[in-house]
Amino acid sequence: METLWEAYAVKYARVDARTRGNNFINDDDHAGPMPIEFFVWVLKDPESGRAILIDTGFDEAEAKRRGRPIEQHPARAIQALGVDPETITDVVVTHLHFDHAGSLDAFPNARFHLQEAEMAYATGPCMCHGPLQLPFTADHVCQMVRHVYSGRVVYYDGDGEVAPGVTVHCIGGHSRGLQAVRVKTREGWMCIASDASHFYENYLLAKPFVLVVDVEDMLDGFKTIQRLASAPHLVIPGHDPMTRAIFPEVAGGFVNRLDVPVKGFDPLGAGATS
Repeated sequence: METLWEAYAVKYARVDARTRGNNFINDDDHAGPMPIEFFVWVLKDPESGRAILIDTGFDEAEAKRRGRPIEQHPARAIQALGVDPETITDVVVTHLHFDHAGSLDAFPNARFHLQEAEMAYATGPCMCHGPLQLPFTADHVCQMVRHVYSGRVVYYDGDGEVAPGVTVHCIGGHSRGLQAVRVKTREGWMCIASDASHFYENYLLAKPFVLVVDVEDMLDGFKTIQRLASAPHLVIPGHDPMTRAIFPEVAGGFVNRLDVPVKGFDPLGAGATS
């Protein structure tokens, strides 16, 4: 019997003081307000109870250093779903930016699933350029290197399977080795895009995000993430507050369940109802 995973978005931080110019290249309304939210994602097997974490978020120290207020540590936030960080055995790290790989050591028994291209990029000559280095934190990258030496990193070169019904797919664009996650749910195949599309507007209107290493890869990635999903509402962007308007809240209001039916899906208009 195939595994049908439950999928949850867990919000742990939000920045209100952000504009459309911070989020899109060449947006006509560059001064318009556009908040951004920060998520990790949890996949749960309802039969076995196994949980897979997608990304680790960042902690209070990084929040203070970056000036991005944190509402709760991601490792504490996922406990609202009955998930103990020490029982997590697999973490998919979509890329090594500070807000996706900033709490690696909060999951002491996990293996980290990462694209080869991302480690090469984060430790290579591109990091001599300040603008490319900016979203990385050296301590986080060094933590991942230490995990390589302790045998806790699983590398992929493109597509790969993490577990039955959970696969990773190298997208690139925003970061050289950015990967999206495809997961089989009761609603069909879901694509947790992470930063392959920060907002619904990025992929639906083919509007690149401002932080990008390869614009062509990013634009191609917008098409890829839609092909990976069985239906439009099953593409989950990485930072869009609209996600919490579309999907129902569970576990205290900062967790939203994603593997549910959605009616009237219109993220660029009035949202949707579950």
